[in-house]
Amino acid sequence: MSAHSEPTALHPDRLFPAEPGTRAIARRLYAAVRALPIISPHGHTDPRWFAADQPFSDPASLLLTPDHYITRMLYSQGVALEALGVAPGGEERQSPPDPPAIWRTFAAHYRLFRGTPTRLWLDWVLAEVFGADVPLTPDNADEAYRRINARLAEPAFRPRALFERFGIEVLTTTESPLDTLEHHAALRTSGWPGRVIPAYRPDPVIDPQTPGFVANLERFGALTGTDPFTWRGYLDAHRARRAFFASFGATSTDHGHPTARTADLDAAAAAALFERVLRAVRAGSLASADAEAFRAQMLTEMARMSLDDGLVLQIHPGCWRNHNAALFRRFGPNIGADMPTPTDYVRALRPLLNRFGNEPTLRVIVFTLDESSYSRELAPLAGHYPALRLGPAWWFHDSPEGLMRFREQTTETAGFYNTVGFNDDTRAFLSIPARHDVARRVDCAFLARLVAEHRLPQDEALEVARDLAYRLPKQAYRL
Repeated sequence: MSAHSEPTALHPDRLFPAEPGTRAIARRLYAAVRALPIISPHGHTDPRWFAADQPFSDPASLLLTPDHYITRMLYSQGVALEALGVAPGGEERQSPPDPPAIWRTFAAHYRLFRGTPTRLWLDWVLAEVFGADVPLTPDNADEAYRRINARLAEPAFRPRALFERFGIEVLTTTESPLDTLEHHAALRTSGWPGRVIPAYRPDPVIDPQTPGFVANLERFGALTGTDPFTWRGYLDAHRARRAFFASFGATSTDHGHPTARTADLDAAAAAALFERVLRAVRAGSLASADAEAFRAQMLTEMARMSLDDGLVLQIHPGCWRNHNAALFRRFGPNIGADMPTPTDYVRALRPLLNRFGNEPTLRVIVFTLDESSYSRELAPLAGHYPALRLGPAWWFHDSPEGLMRFREQTTETAGFYNTVGFNDDTRAFLSIPARHDVARRVDCAFLARLVAEHRLPQDEALEVARDLAYRLPKQAYRL
């Protein structure tokens, strides 16, 4: 332990109500769910970790550099991304990064995360996974680094061992339709019983504004033996890749469109739109309206395919990707510069829902970064259409306050059973149990208030708590 401080234990009542009676109810509810297996039905961890099962290289590369919650906060306070190990896009490093220096930079700025969910997750990882002092400080940074680095060399801290230690029952990764799924293939033949499955994320061959869209379609056709430059062949290519993903256990698709807009064109009009979009992409003259119309039609086409093959359709709309143009030019995408935008759902989803929303065998899970839509649009929609479910508080709102706002604004109209429990949606593998623990604590705090106010009997609250933590995500994602 650090010579400068005694270890600070995580408080057992964190996130529970301050009022003693309600807090006691929350404790009882949490005791019933804290050790339930983790269902992680949507996320962005690397399947290579579990296929190769090699030791993680160092604390900075594992915990800091790939975590956008961390890099964006430090960048906002003037820390250069290079100082956090983020490499400029397309450039080769002249020398390897210095992980201990990155860690010290992070420790010197740990105060920035006070009051944030990132602090909750990181403290959990430091204390519960590695037995390090919390909070992290400049004084204990070097010792924490040495402790974590030594642990990462131990067999018990390899990816598969941590997967089992965390009690993960199933973990879903997210892959491009152009991915060969070789790591999932290696997992299948490895003999390891851990369940890691892919999800089909077809954005690179659906969004015509994606750089290299035509080249992506060429690869799409080569993988499927179809002609992806005809409307029929293009749809057949999707069907083939969806079936390929399903053969590796996939139960869902995922769509990160800028908006939630859908369309329901007849076959001739859809084919004409596809041909017009292709011509425009090749000519470098694609109109934004046509790109949006094509994405909208493809959400409905994906729903049609889901009725046939049973894959759950997830929609993650409403994000302005790579908002910081200078950083995008220097570092490329996915460096923490994405921003939420206002999003319409009632009008945007109506074409898809008019076509398929009354189908009880279809499952569409909708997320939002626009919290103003919870009670005004999303809860009423999910509280009516059999095909629709609400995804949990997502991304910027995956926080104690955001999780609580989600329950407060959706339960009155959609109830608990038109939601899908919790999913962590993270690249940061070690934070998965921390995130699920936060979600379970917040749900128990919300349910405890209903019990204390005599709005829900405690035995029913216990059942709901278990459903939110375990049964609902398994059911929603057909796991």
